[in-house]
Amino acid sequence: MVPSGWEVKTLEQANITVTDGDRGKEYPKSSEFFDSGYCLFLSAKNVTKNGFSFLDTQFISEEKHRKLRKGVVKKGDIVLTTRGSVGQFAYYDQTVNFENIRINSGMVTLGCLNSELESDFFYALSKSSLIARQIDSAAFGSAQPQLTVKIIKSLKLPVPPIPEQQKIAKILSTWDKAISTTEHLIDNSTQQKKALMQQLLTGKKRLLDDNGQRFEGEWEEYKLGDITDFIRDGTHGTHERYESGVPMLSAKNITKQNTVDFDDAPYISEDDYNKIHARYTIESGDILLTVVGTLGRVALVPEELAEKFTLQRSVAIIRVAKGVCNQFLMQLFSSSDFTHLLHRKSNSTAQAGVYLGELGKLKILLPSFEEQQKIATVLTNADKEIELLEQQLADLQQEKKALMQVLLTGNKRVVVDGEVD
Repeated sequence: MVPSGWEVKTLEQANITVTDGDRGKEYPKSSEFFDSGYCLFLSAKNVTKNGFSFLDTQFISEEKHRKLRKGVVKKGDIVLTTRGSVGQFAYYDQTVNFENIRINSGMVTLGCLNSELESDFFYALSKSSLIARQIDSAAFGSAQPQLTVKIIKSLKLPVPPIPEQQKIAKILSTWDKAISTTEHLIDNSTQQKKALMQQLLTGKKRLLDDNGQRFEGEWEEYKLGDITDFIRDGTHGTHERYESGVPMLSAKNITKQNTVDFDDAPYISEDDYNKIHARYTIESGDILLTVVGTLGRVALVPEELAEKFTLQRSVAIIRVAKGVCNQFLMQLFSSSDFTHLLHRKSNSTAQAGVYLGELGKLKILLPSFEEQQKIATVLTNADKEIELLEQQLADLQQEKKALMQVLLTGNKRVVVDGEVD
């Protein structure tokens, strides 16, 4: 049911201008792209599910720009991908600093000038499930999904009065700003933690001990095998899978956030678990390190282990010896320097792997146990700060999603300035 005062129209009926990129003889060759230049020429990497990304850019000269006919992006235009990863939208608003932009042949521009839709409101609509569902059902070609201009013009969307569009867009922009601010805080905190790791895990910066004195003395070099009680990997056997039982984790269950994720883990029988762990068990505080495929992801087995589990051979179990702080070693393993070291020691097969013997020979610099603990505490606190920000970000995104659901459908009406509620 359409709310009072709203209409449902296609993009064409709402006078949205749909323009595809130039596909003519002047389309740039690979030799005509440069790392910098007059006009940014968009690639699929630049238009993502989160809008524009300019981490990887390519440019064309002013001369080439002027030879091309279609495909110029104007301020206020929305860019839509039409091939491959179809249905990605990005908004050329005042926050985008490039003066001249062109789309490639796998995109279109959506212009709101002289249309019945405000750009800000239309962009909010484009990120909603109202549009996403239509695109998913309309895109054709399983190997390389495509959207034609005809399909795009036929997409249907709700059209409220302009003042209501403006108010809805303004409300949603408040959440966008909060989300953007939190993302920047996460980026900054992550970079600060990397800098801290570089200083603290190498001894370039020394912390204060319990007496307020800066730690002194040289760090000592050990082989990893000499400072651990054991280093083992998961089972090499083939085990029947069940709907329930004991989870068997692999490298994919060790996350970038240094946690153990049980989602999608297969199950094995209790009997198989007992055979695998006849001589050892996985204990809280053990370090889990991925050593096959995705190298260098690390996590600690939680202190309060909710359920027992086992591991496939892609994950190593490392139990530290007395006088070694497992939190310190986990932070060391999660550093980029250690990850690079693992890659240098890995075999050269299609699926990279590090043999346990090589792992035990890796040389580690260790400070005193007290200094290890201090370093681990500082870095763990930095992790907790990032986790808190990530949770805040997830909450904001969920709140915005819920707001979009009610505002963009008219289920909740906004009070336009000057109206009486």
